[in-house]
Amino acid sequence: MALTRDLERLAREDEACQRLMTVPGVGPLVATAMIAAVADGSAFGRGRDFTAWLGLVPRQMSTGGKTRLGGITKRGNTYLRRLFIHGARSFRLNGNRSRHQIGLWLDDLDRRTHKNVATVALANKLARIAWSVLAGGRDYGGLSDAHGARVGSPQRTACVVT
Repeated sequence: MALTRDLERLAREDEACQRLMTVPGVGPLVATAMIAAVADGSAFGRGRDFTAWLGLVPRQMSTGGKTRLGGITKRGNTYLRRLFIHGARSFRLNGNRSRHQIGLWLDDLDRRTHKNVATVALANKLARIAWSVLAGGRDYGGLSDAHGARVGSPQRTACVVT
């Protein structure tokens, strides 16, 4: 209990943790663990490099010009990978998908794949978003309004040609 309160206090006081906690599936535990593991994220050139370090990318097997993707590599920081997967599972089961642009993608993925595959794919996407938020020094901007339009962006309208 005391350790949890200390982590929550640290997360409230740290600006980078506050930005990270705007990402769905990322709470005080994930935010503080990510800051402790990668600091400002500058060690990685892009989000895919970060998720590869976490072990959240598929293993590639290539021969004769044909590429096949296997399961996740499970290399790198096992603790942080586990936290991202638990956060993704929580968002998948309990999150308000209509509030986030990622919701439509996740609904489509749930129809096409097994729930555990969808959870790991979501963890990969959330880890990339978290890296972008951390490395770019900006807030998460993937929220949608009630009509599915991105908050803070101009409304897109369909044009009908007659």
